Amino acid sequence: MQEKMDSRCAVCANTYCRKNQKNPNSPICPMEDEELYEKAKEIVLSEDYNEFFINSSKVEKIGYNRFPRIKEIMVFIKMMGYKRVGLAFCGGLMNEARIVDRIFRENGINLISAMCKTGGCDKCQVGLKEEEKLRPGEFEPMCNPVAQALILNKEKTEFNIVMGLCVGHDSLFYKFSDSLVTTLIVKDRNTGHNPVAAIYGADGYFKDRIKVSESDLEIKKD
Repeated sequence: MQEKMDSRCAVCANTYCRKNQKNPNSPICPMEDEELYEKAKEIVLSEDYNEFFINSSKVEKIGYNRFPRIKEIMVFIKMMGYKRVGLAFCGGLMNEARIVDRIFRENGINLISAMCKTGGCDKCQVGLKEEEKLRPGEFEPMCNPVAQALILNKEKTEFNIVMGLCVGHDSLFYKFSDSLVTTLIVKDRNTGHNPVAAIYGADGYFKDRIKVSESDLEIKKD
């Protein structure tokens, strides 16, 4: 029996799917699974998601190479007619969150926000060891993405925005948010929240900085 191989669209040289073709040179082209695409089409055409998908595509056309992402999000919100929009943001981006709140309100959008440190729960209360904190020996509030999601769920937001949540914490927010979610800012302190810089510099200045070593997995003790 032939061992199952994983899809690797990222290394396809010709992107045959753009021409509605299967890659003739690859045994792992996902286009071979016609049933999968029929299922995807059914979901997009469903009453729950069709308007959302159509407006997403319309915004792509309207703002293509013209709108910054924050405007693209606001235009999408207006097209969907959302009245209650949530913002789950990192406390390290407090100033940016204030600016976003102002911009949204100036554009007639009601923004309901929840900061990551909400709840004021020390990290040790959820299983971290003292030496695993950024500042051992001090009170250190944990990031609380699940609480952020529950707050916005309670507020009955129709659409949520993530701004700068940590890797993994953002995943938990996406998981527990009742509403669909988009991302405005991805946290990357090392690049000024511009993670693509490390990708562009993968063969240059970032070459040695993006290699993962065993020491990277260890908590350094003071």
